[in-house]
Amino acid sequence: MSTLVDRLVAGGLLAELAPISAQRAGRPAVPLVPAARSVVGVGLEVNVDYLGVSVMDLTGDIVDERVEPGSFHDSNPAEILPRVGKLARELIDVCVEDGMRVAGARLALPGLVDTRAGVLQVAPNLGWSSLEPIAPLGLDGLHVEVANEAKLAGLAELNGDVAPSFLYVSADVGIGAAIIVNRELFLGERGWNGEIGHVVVDPAGPRCGCGAFGCLEQYAGKDAVMRAAGLAADAPLETLVHALHTRDEAAEKAARRAALALGSALADFVNLVDVGTIVLGGAYTTLLPWLRQEVTDVLNDRVLSAPFAPVTVRGAAAGPYAAMAGGAREVLRGVLAAPADWV
Repeated sequence: MSTLVDRLVAGGLLAELAPISAQRAGRPAVPLVPAARSVVGVGLEVNVDYLGVSVMDLTGDIVDERVEPGSFHDSNPAEILPRVGKLARELIDVCVEDGMRVAGARLALPGLVDTRAGVLQVAPNLGWSSLEPIAPLGLDGLHVEVANEAKLAGLAELNGDVAPSFLYVSADVGIGAAIIVNRELFLGERGWNGEIGHVVVDPAGPRCGCGAFGCLEQYAGKDAVMRAAGLAADAPLETLVHALHTRDEAAEKAARRAALALGSALADFVNLVDVGTIVLGGAYTTLLPWLRQEVTDVLNDRVLSAPFAPVTVRGAAAGPYAAMAGGAREVLRGVLAAPADWV
């Protein structure tokens, strides 16, 4: 064991703290912790209203992060992917200059992602489809994988105090979900589950960007809520929060409409997958004070098991750029699974 620890310390995966005096005969104990700023993982994301890069070390600290707001709906991936790749390369170069080793990167995208083939099948809110997004990043020499943004954001919650099994639901323009079972991501057959934004809550409802009618996104997506409140879809979320704080009637009606639709879709999910905790991320974390009670009431009414085991609804803790953090975390998880490769 001593030899293994020495190798991990020498390899920069572990760090030794000051020895603790022994309470009995023998050598003082030397506490071991993950080494800071030694090996890092990189999380990249392209979302509808921002792109960004985050670098995380083995302690879970964010070493560096860069976010560029913008409008990327119906954007050109041939322009956007090299842009986020250039941003990543700038941060990576700084890390390398500071003596850190970069283990790899995960790219988070809001759509159906074939993680095994590295293909984005479709991302309706970006207007992208049938795309191999890794090569255009231009990060030659770095191992990069691609994954769905909501799934990576859900995994980021595992860094905090959360139930071992939960449903993570994130809202921006679109709405995505991740199913976590015993601290592991449940992917389904092809990794395409969790598209809760395209659960139909009203077959007679408005047409969705996916082509169907009455999808949850048309009632509880951020843009839909903003429009229903009488605000510009691209206005800052804080504009809606201010309207809710001032008891604006249209804003309150829009929030209630969103909560009822969200609660209905969540109830169907819970009846199907049997999780006792729902974590609301993205815009929902900010709007939680105006959503939680209505969502909880619908869950209590419609989840068959609710009388025996009420569902807990809580806000996400991983921050506004959880998908980037989750992507970096997954890279580092690979390092910890095979530490011998890094010593």
